[in-house]
Amino acid sequence: MSMSFPERIAKRFDNEIRFFKGWMDGPKAVGAIMPTSSVTARSMASVVNPVSGLPVLELGPGTGVLTRAILARGVAPSDLVSIEYSVDFHTRLQIDFPGVRFIRGDAFDLDTTLADLKTSLFDSVVSGIPLLNFPMARRVALIEDLLDRVPPGRPVVQFSYGPASPVVRHGTSFEVVHHDFVLRNVPPARLWIYRRGTATL
Repeated sequence: MSMSFPERIAKRFDNEIRFFKGWMDGPKAVGAIMPTSSVTARSMASVVNPVSGLPVLELGPGTGVLTRAILARGVAPSDLVSIEYSVDFHTRLQIDFPGVRFIRGDAFDLDTTLADLKTSLFDSVVSGIPLLNFPMARRVALIEDLLDRVPPGRPVVQFSYGPASPVVRHGTSFEVVHHDFVLRNVPPARLWIYRRGTATL
């Protein structure tokens, strides 16, 4: 059953309050004072191939805006693996999105966090991690690790509030492509795609 307009407004307000609380508790891990807009989330989810037969990996779902967009793309909940660092967000996400495999852990240590899924191949990666809060070496290492977990040509999509890609291409094994600029995000967001090999979006 779809929500009424007042219910949608209340839900959005609840999400924003939860997100702001998460930012207050851990600003480095959250990275913004407002959740990602639905427009940004849909653009990020557009790179997902829901009929690839592979699960999708989501990093930093926060209040679930990205999660909702990925599911709306046609991905079954059982085919979505989502990693969240915040205990509070992780607890609420499990309630809001039954069937999705939410893992509470560190995206920068994926072998440990994914555990029995560490050898899994994913269709694509949708990342909401605030990379600008971390040193460049850690950003590059994360993207390299993520690209080892998707087929050649498949994307890792990442948002950023900076004017340039949050991950440099020099000396890496991947290409960097500007995917979108979303003014209807607070603050405006740039979306970037990282991939190796031939594009298969």
